Amino acid sequence: MSVQKLAIIGGGQMGRALVGGIVASEVISADQVILVEPDAASRQWWANQHPAVKIADLAAAVAECDAVLLAVKPNVLMSVIEEEGAKWQNKLVISIAAGIGLDDLCEALGHSRVARVMPNTPSLVRQAASGYCCGTDVSPEDRAWIQAVLDSVGLAVEVTDSQMDAVTGLSGSGPAYICIVIEALADGGVLAGLPRPLAMQLATQTVLGTATMIAQTHCHPSELKDAVASPGGTTIEAISVLEQNGIRGALIEAVAASAERSREMGRKG
Repeated sequence: MSVQKLAIIGGGQMGRALVGGIVASEVISADQVILVEPDAASRQWWANQHPAVKIADLAAAVAECDAVLLAVKPNVLMSVIEEEGAKWQNKLVISIAAGIGLDDLCEALGHSRVARVMPNTPSLVRQAASGYCCGTDVSPEDRAWIQAVLDSVGLAVEVTDSQMDAVTGLSGSGPAYICIVIEALADGGVLAGLPRPLAMQLATQTVLGTATMIAQTHCHPSELKDAVASPGGTTIEAISVLEQNGIRGALIEAVAASAERSREMGRKG
Protein backbone atom coordinates (compact mmCIF):
# COMPACT_ATOMS: atom_id res chain seq x y z
CA MET A 1 0.00 0.00 0.00
CA SER A 2 1.03 3.61 -0.59
CA VAL A 3 0.47 4.77 3.00
CA GLN A 4 2.64 3.86 5.96
CA LYS A 5 1.69 6.68 8.34
CA LEU A 6 -1.70 8.36 8.67
CA ALA A 7 -2.48 11.69 10.34
CA ILE A 8 -6.07 12.16 11.42
CA ILE A 9 -7.21 15.72 11.98
CA GLY A 10 -10.22 15.61 14.28
CA GLY A 11 -10.83 12.82 16.77
CA GLY A 12 -14.64 12.89 16.87
CA GLN A 13 -17.19 10.17 16.15
CA MET A 14 -16.38 9.59 12.49
CA GLY A 15 -12.63 9.72 12.99
CA ARG A 16 -12.92 7.20 15.79
CA ALA A 17 -15.01 4.87 13.66
CA LEU A 18 -12.67 5.01 10.68
CA VAL A 19 -9.51 4.49 12.71
CA GLY A 20 -11.19 1.66 14.62
CA GLY A 21 -11.92 -0.11 11.34
CA ILE A 22 -8.49 0.60 9.91
CA VAL A 23 -6.71 -0.81 12.95
CA ALA A 24 -9.03 -3.82 13.37
CA SER A 25 -8.64 -4.73 9.69
CA GLU A 26 -4.86 -4.21 9.87
CA VAL A 27 -4.92 -1.69 7.03
CA ILE A 28 -2.49 0.21 9.22
CA SER A 29 -1.40 -0.28 12.83
CA ALA A 30 -2.34 2.08 15.68
CA ASP A 31 1.28 3.08 16.23
CA GLN A 32 1.36 4.44 12.67
CA VAL A 33 -1.53 6.83 13.36
CA ILE A 34 -0.96 10.43 14.45
CA LEU A 35 -3.86 12.38 15.95
CA VAL A 36 -4.49 16.12 15.96
CA GLU A 37 -7.29 16.92 18.42
CA PRO A 38 -7.65 20.16 20.44
CA ASP A 39 -10.29 18.85 22.85
CA ALA A 40 -8.80 17.39 26.04
CA ALA A 41 -11.69 15.01 26.72
CA SER A 42 -11.44 13.62 23.20
CA ARG A 43 -7.67 13.18 23.52
CA GLN A 44 -8.27 11.23 26.74
CA TRP A 45 -10.71 8.93 24.93
CA TRP A 46 -8.03 8.20 22.35
CA ALA A 47 -5.43 7.62 25.03
CA ASN A 48 -7.74 5.09 26.69
CA GLN A 49 -8.94 3.31 23.54
CA HIS A 50 -5.87 3.55 21.30
CA PRO A 51 -2.85 4.18 23.53
CA ALA A 52 -0.44 3.50 20.67
CA VAL A 53 -1.78 6.44 18.65
CA LYS A 54 0.58 9.40 18.78
CA ILE A 55 -0.83 12.86 19.54
CA ALA A 56 0.81 15.87 17.88
CA ASP A 57 0.12 19.37 16.60
CA LEU A 58 -1.01 19.90 13.02
CA ALA A 59 2.31 20.92 11.49
CA ALA A 60 4.19 18.01 13.06
CA ALA A 61 1.51 15.47 12.17
CA VAL A 62 1.34 16.54 8.52
CA ALA A 63 5.12 16.58 8.22
CA GLU A 64 5.45 13.04 9.57
CA CYS A 65 2.65 11.29 7.68
CA ASP A 66 2.08 9.94 4.17
CA ALA A 67 -1.68 10.57 4.22
CA VAL A 68 -3.98 12.96 6.07
CA LEU A 69 -7.60 12.28 6.97
CA LEU A 70 -9.43 15.58 7.45
CA ALA A 71 -12.22 14.50 9.82
CA VAL A 72 -13.43 17.99 10.69
CA LYS A 73 -16.63 19.95 10.08
CA PRO A 74 -17.04 21.81 6.78
CA ASN A 75 -17.07 25.21 8.50
CA VAL A 76 -13.54 24.75 9.87
CA LEU A 77 -11.97 22.70 7.06
CA MET A 78 -10.45 25.59 5.13
CA SER A 79 -9.01 27.20 8.26
CA VAL A 80 -7.29 23.89 9.06
CA ILE A 81 -5.84 23.69 5.55
CA GLU A 82 -4.64 27.29 5.77
CA GLU A 83 -3.07 26.94 9.23
CA GLU A 84 0.52 28.14 9.31
CA GLY A 85 3.18 25.46 9.26
CA ALA A 86 1.19 22.67 7.62
CA LYS A 87 2.91 21.43 4.44
CA TRP A 88 0.40 19.54 2.30
CA GLN A 89 2.51 18.86 -0.80
CA ASN A 90 3.09 15.19 -1.66
CA LYS A 91 0.53 14.05 0.90
CA LEU A 92 -2.56 12.01 0.09
CA VAL A 93 -5.34 14.14 1.60
CA ILE A 94 -8.78 12.68 2.30
CA SER A 95 -11.65 14.95 3.34
CA ILE A 96 -14.96 13.80 4.84
CA ALA A 97 -16.43 17.32 4.96
CA ALA A 98 -19.86 17.53 3.32
CA GLY A 99 -20.40 19.97 0.50
CA ILE A 100 -16.79 20.93 -0.26
CA GLY A 101 -15.94 19.67 -3.74
CA LEU A 102 -12.73 18.35 -5.19
CA ASP A 103 -11.93 21.52 -7.13
CA ASP A 104 -12.08 23.66 -3.99
CA LEU A 105 -10.08 21.15 -1.98
CA CYS A 106 -7.38 20.85 -4.65
CA GLU A 107 -7.12 24.62 -5.01
CA ALA A 108 -6.80 25.13 -1.25
CA LEU A 109 -4.20 22.35 -0.88
CA GLY A 110 -2.21 23.28 -3.99
CA HIS A 111 -2.30 19.81 -5.57
CA SER A 112 -4.69 17.11 -6.78
CA ARG A 113 -3.64 14.08 -4.74
CA VAL A 114 -6.92 14.56 -2.93
CA ALA A 115 -9.98 12.41 -2.25
CA ARG A 116 -13.41 13.40 -1.04
CA VAL A 117 -15.26 10.83 1.07
CA MET A 118 -18.79 10.66 2.47
CA PRO A 119 -19.06 7.91 5.08
CA ASN A 120 -22.03 7.58 7.43
CA THR A 121 -22.55 6.87 11.11
CA PRO A 122 -23.01 3.08 10.79
CA SER A 123 -19.23 3.16 10.33
CA LEU A 124 -19.30 2.83 14.14
CA VAL A 125 -20.60 -0.74 13.79
CA ARG A 126 -18.74 -1.54 10.54
CA GLN A 127 -21.91 -1.28 8.46
CA ALA A 128 -21.21 1.99 6.63
CA ALA A 129 -22.36 3.00 3.18
CA SER A 130 -19.61 5.30 1.87
CA GLY A 131 -19.04 7.10 -1.40
CA TYR A 132 -15.75 8.60 -2.52
CA CYS A 133 -14.18 10.38 -5.47
CA CYS A 134 -10.59 11.13 -6.33
CA GLY A 135 -8.51 13.95 -7.78
CA THR A 136 -6.41 13.54 -10.89
CA ASP A 137 -3.16 12.87 -9.02
CA VAL A 138 -4.54 10.03 -6.89
CA SER A 139 -2.64 6.93 -8.00
CA PRO A 140 -4.04 3.41 -8.38
CA GLU A 141 -2.16 2.50 -5.18
CA ASP A 142 -3.77 5.43 -3.37
CA ARG A 143 -7.20 4.37 -4.64
CA ALA A 144 -6.65 0.83 -3.41
CA TRP A 145 -5.69 2.15 0.03
CA ILE A 146 -8.74 4.43 0.24
CA GLN A 147 -10.96 1.53 -0.80
CA ALA A 148 -9.38 -0.68 1.87
CA VAL A 149 -9.90 1.99 4.55
CA LEU A 150 -13.58 2.41 3.70
CA ASP A 151 -14.14 -1.33 3.22
CA SER A 152 -12.89 -1.77 6.79
CA VAL A 153 -16.05 -0.06 8.06
CA GLY A 154 -18.62 -1.29 5.53
CA LEU A 155 -19.54 -0.84 1.87
CA ALA A 156 -17.65 1.70 -0.26
CA VAL A 157 -18.29 2.80 -3.84
CA GLU A 158 -16.35 5.19 -6.06
CA VAL A 159 -18.46 7.90 -7.70
CA THR A 160 -17.85 11.16 -9.53
CA ASP A 161 -17.44 14.45 -7.70
CA SER A 162 -20.74 15.65 -9.18
CA GLN A 163 -22.50 12.67 -7.56
CA MET A 164 -21.14 13.27 -4.06
CA ASP A 165 -23.93 15.63 -3.01
CA ALA A 166 -26.45 12.94 -3.94
CA VAL A 167 -24.46 10.43 -1.87
CA THR A 168 -24.62 12.90 1.02
CA GLY A 169 -28.40 13.19 0.65
CA LEU A 170 -28.95 9.44 0.43
CA SER A 171 -26.46 7.51 2.56
CA GLY A 172 -24.74 10.34 4.42
CA SER A 173 -27.96 11.69 5.93
CA GLY A 174 -29.89 8.44 5.46
CA PRO A 175 -29.33 6.94 8.93
CA ALA A 176 -31.35 9.82 10.40
CA TYR A 177 -34.29 8.99 8.13
CA ILE A 178 -34.18 5.33 9.16
CA CYS A 179 -34.01 6.30 12.84
CA ILE A 180 -37.25 8.25 12.36
CA VAL A 181 -38.82 5.25 10.61
CA ILE A 182 -37.84 2.91 13.46
CA GLU A 183 -39.08 5.35 16.09
CA ALA A 184 -42.39 5.79 14.27
CA LEU A 185 -42.86 2.03 13.87
CA ALA A 186 -42.24 1.58 17.60
CA ASP A 187 -44.73 4.35 18.38
CA GLY A 188 -47.25 2.51 16.22
CA GLY A 189 -46.60 -0.66 18.16
CA VAL A 190 -47.20 1.18 21.43
CA LEU A 191 -50.43 2.66 20.03
CA ALA A 192 -51.53 -0.86 19.11
CA GLY A 193 -50.86 -2.10 22.66
CA LEU A 194 -47.22 -3.23 22.92
CA PRO A 195 -44.86 -2.18 25.74
CA ARG A 196 -42.35 0.35 24.38
CA PRO A 197 -39.18 -1.75 24.93
CA LEU A 198 -40.77 -4.66 23.04
CA ALA A 199 -42.07 -2.37 20.29
CA MET A 200 -38.60 -0.86 19.83
CA GLN A 201 -36.98 -4.29 19.74
CA LEU A 202 -39.39 -5.54 17.10
CA ALA A 203 -39.18 -2.36 15.01
CA THR A 204 -35.36 -2.38 15.02
CA GLN A 205 -35.11 -6.05 14.11
CA THR A 206 -37.73 -5.66 11.38
CA VAL A 207 -35.70 -2.92 9.67
CA LEU A 208 -32.44 -4.81 10.14
CA GLY A 209 -33.88 -8.09 8.89
CA THR A 210 -35.54 -6.53 5.86
CA ALA A 211 -32.37 -4.66 4.85
CA THR A 212 -30.34 -7.87 5.24
CA MET A 213 -32.85 -9.82 3.16
CA ILE A 214 -32.68 -7.27 0.33
CA ALA A 215 -28.88 -7.19 0.45
CA GLN A 216 -28.50 -10.97 0.44
CA THR A 217 -31.23 -11.96 -2.02
CA HIS A 218 -30.71 -9.01 -4.41
CA CYS A 219 -34.48 -8.96 -4.85
CA HIS A 220 -36.11 -5.63 -5.66
CA PRO A 221 -37.89 -4.20 -2.59
CA SER A 222 -41.18 -4.11 -4.51
CA GLU A 223 -40.93 -7.86 -5.11
CA LEU A 224 -40.49 -8.56 -1.40
CA LYS A 225 -43.26 -6.10 -0.54
CA ASP A 226 -45.68 -7.76 -2.96
CA ALA A 227 -44.86 -11.18 -1.49
CA VAL A 228 -46.40 -10.21 1.87
CA ALA A 229 -49.25 -8.02 0.60
CA SER A 230 -52.07 -10.58 0.38
CA PRO A 231 -55.37 -9.56 -1.26
CA GLY A 232 -57.57 -7.82 1.28
CA GLY A 233 -55.03 -8.47 4.03
CA THR A 234 -53.43 -6.49 6.83
CA THR A 235 -50.28 -5.50 4.96
CA ILE A 236 -51.99 -4.04 1.90
CA GLU A 237 -54.30 -2.12 4.21
CA ALA A 238 -51.26 -0.61 5.93
CA ILE A 239 -49.55 0.13 2.60
CA SER A 240 -52.64 2.02 1.49
CA VAL A 241 -52.36 4.26 4.56
CA LEU A 242 -48.66 4.88 3.90
CA GLU A 243 -49.37 5.85 0.30
CA GLN A 244 -52.21 8.17 1.33
CA ASN A 245 -49.80 9.94 3.68
CA GLY A 246 -47.10 10.33 1.04
CA ILE A 247 -44.28 8.28 2.56
CA ARG A 248 -42.53 7.78 -0.79
CA GLY A 249 -42.68 11.45 -1.71
CA ALA A 250 -41.49 12.53 1.74
CA LEU A 251 -38.41 10.31 1.60
CA ILE A 252 -37.60 11.28 -1.99
CA GLU A 253 -37.89 14.97 -1.12
CA ALA A 254 -35.78 14.47 2.03
CA VAL A 255 -32.90 13.00 0.00
CA ALA A 256 -33.19 15.77 -2.59
CA ALA A 257 -33.28 18.48 0.09
CA SER A 258 -30.20 17.10 1.83
CA ALA A 259 -28.33 16.90 -1.48
CA GLU A 260 -29.26 20.49 -2.31
CA ARG A 261 -28.13 21.66 1.12
CA SER A 262 -24.78 19.96 0.48
CA ARG A 263 -24.49 21.88 -2.78
CA GLU A 264 -25.34 25.14 -1.01
CA MET A 265 -22.63 24.49 1.57
CA GLY A 266 -20.13 24.02 -1.22
CA ARG A 267 -21.17 27.24 -2.94
CA LYS A 268 -20.91 29.23 0.29
CA GLY A 269 -17.46 27.75 0.97
